[in-house]
Amino acid sequence: MLCTSSLRASRAISTRIAPAFVAPCTATAAPFSTTTRPTKIQRTSQQQPSSILSKPNVLPPLRARNASTTTPASTTTTSPSSASTTTTTTPTLTWNRFLALRKTRRKISVATSSLSALATTFVGLRIFVENNYDTVWSAAFGLDPIIVSGMSALGLLGVGWLVGPFFGNAVFNVVYRSIRGDIELKERQFYARIKKHRVDPTSSSMANPVPDYYGEKIGSVADYRRWLKDQRAFNLKRGAYAGNK
Repeated sequence: MLCTSSLRASRAISTRIAPAFVAPCTATAAPFSTTTRPTKIQRTSQQQPSSILSKPNVLPPLRARNASTTTPASTTTTSPSSASTTTTTTPTLTWNRFLALRKTRRKISVATSSLSALATTFVGLRIFVENNYDTVWSAAFGLDPIIVSGMSALGLLGVGWLVGPFFGNAVFNVVYRSIRGDIELKERQFYARIKKHRVDPTSSSMANPVPDYYGEKIGSVADYRRWLKDQRAFNLKRGAYAGNK
């Protein structure tokens, strides 16, 4: 009897207890079981960047450049162009520049003639006086020593003036040695034109003098054309004089 009464009491208690007490237990068990799985996912997600970073960087292989085979080809291809540019950029000697250089050479010759005349006169007179040549020549020619010294000075000036252009031409050739061949070629052509177009000096007179027979006053192409006009004018005057005669 006691056993049956205790079983009935336990059944009554179990029926009175609501099923809500069982639900929380299952609910708490459910999140416990579910929270363990995301932790594994988070660990795998955290390990993925480390695995990515741990992978070695694979770079494509670099090709070696053969500089010895490419550079000679470039130099051989550029050398004709550079040679052509150098040949085209070198300026030719024009007539205006040639005639201007003739004036420059004439000025240099005059300067060197003046210097050489003074130098030869100074050195010559010093030697002349120290060796008593003035007294010897004055006694030989019967002239005053001052006159002999003056004539000697004039002779020395003339010699120095004539020697000066040789030094002037040497200086000019050294300064313009790069275009010396072009200057000589233009010089020959210029004198050929002068000989061809200049007038006959035998028919000149006081009223009709020869206009610049050697063309020394020509300093440009315009001066050369003016020189040609002067030659024609001389010939016209000569014909007029011959007709009047």
